Amino acid sequence: MNSKNPLVRTVTLVLFWLVVAAVLFYVLFPFYWAIKTSLTSSARLSAEALQWVPSTLSFQNFRDVFTVAPFGRNLLNSVVVATGTVLLSLLLSVLAAYALGKFRFQGKTILMYLILAVSVFPQIAVLSGLYTMIQTFGLYNSWGGLILSYMIFTLPFTVWTLTAFVREIPTELEEAAYVDGASPLQTLFRVLLPVMTPALVTTGLLAFINAWNEFLFALTFTTDATAATVPPAIANFTGASQYESPFGLTMAASVIVTIPLIILVLVFQRNIVSGLTAGAVKG
Repeated sequence: MNSKNPLVRTVTLVLFWLVVAAVLFYVLFPFYWAIKTSLTSSARLSAEALQWVPSTLSFQNFRDVFTVAPFGRNLLNSVVVATGTVLLSLLLSVLAAYALGKFRFQGKTILMYLILAVSVFPQIAVLSGLYTMIQTFGLYNSWGGLILSYMIFTLPFTVWTLTAFVREIPTELEEAAYVDGASPLQTLFRVLLPVMTPALVTTGLLAFINAWNEFLFALTFTTDATAATVPPAIANFTGASQYESPFGLTMAASVIVTIPLIILVLVFQRNIVSGLTAGAVKG
């Protein structure tokens, strides 16, 4: 069959857009349903649960989110913990990636595989050890305890990702810095770090999303409602009575906590694309 046949091209184009529409519907429909549910008042939620469009728009759920629980404090906790986790992880991973990517030393390969092995451990496997350590250090119900626990999964990821990027940076940049009398640390922070900006933004954003959405450690290491981050805070929402489901509140809170992530992606989208494609072509 001739591939240049207009009928074949038309059918192919129609099938292509049908697949695109199906994928978009599958991906975006849960977000639409969350927004729709959050804009439906609790009184009308049961009657309109299956309606695609609410009869009236209500922002009561968004107001109630900040009155039935210390959700403002929970948001602050998430911002501080996720930001602190990312900053510490990037600082340590930049140093580690420079050493692993540019220096030769005995046991480097084994160390890389150990870092990779740590990153694939399930959270539940290290929960008891982390719980003992955090209790011993007196970090329960604190930002420090959550940051320390979150770095268990963000640090291996950032080290491994940045090491792969550092390996692709031309050695001529280092040699030129050494000729000018720069030390290894000066070379890293003054020469290589600006080149690593796209990779740092991409890696940091992915680590931030993981820390922002983390649930198990936040639930385990915080018992005080004012010390919790947003995932366990949302999980602990209750209705006005034992017979009322807090679907509206849960969806409103979910929309609120998703907005910062969308803003970050939109602001750094160019850096994200550069960071994802960096290193694809060696040179």
